[in-house]
Amino acid sequence: MKKIILVLFVSLIVYAIFFTEKARLDREVNRLCAMDGGIRVYETITLPADKFDTSGRINFYYPTQMENALGPEYIFRWNIRDYKKRDPGSLGPQESSMSRDHFMIIRKSDMQLLGEFVLYSRVGGDLPGPWVSSSYRCPGLDANENVLLKKIFTKSIGRIDK
Repeated sequence: MKKIILVLFVSLIVYAIFFTEKARLDREVNRLCAMDGGIRVYETITLPADKFDTSGRINFYYPTQMENALGPEYIFRWNIRDYKKRDPGSLGPQESSMSRDHFMIIRKSDMQLLGEFVLYSRVGGDLPGPWVSSSYRCPGLDANENVLLKKIFTKSIGRIDK
């Protein structure tokens, strides 16, 4: 009987240590996301059809080019703010982190903000082990910087004259 009580007590302590931090960070992600998370478009740009590939995405977006990812006319800015960093010495699934990613598309000619996307995410906070850390993000996977680009840059629909 004493062993059962001891196992239950240890299980309760383990649960309190490992799971409450994960749940707390998920609640914080939701709270912050409700304030300013998601995609906001302030101005749309209509481009000719030759600026788009066959799948409808703009063909001048090169994400590896950092701020110059959208060529000479637009600035692609990506800021990351870490609310909680993981310990680099111990990157197991029990280590948790929380961050805010802020993507901005700015027109260079007048430095006008065309649109932005704010993402909050949590990684880790799981039981220690050989598995991959869990993650949580807000907004969900259906919103990303490519969706922002698609909402800002639209294809012009020209008339065909006969």
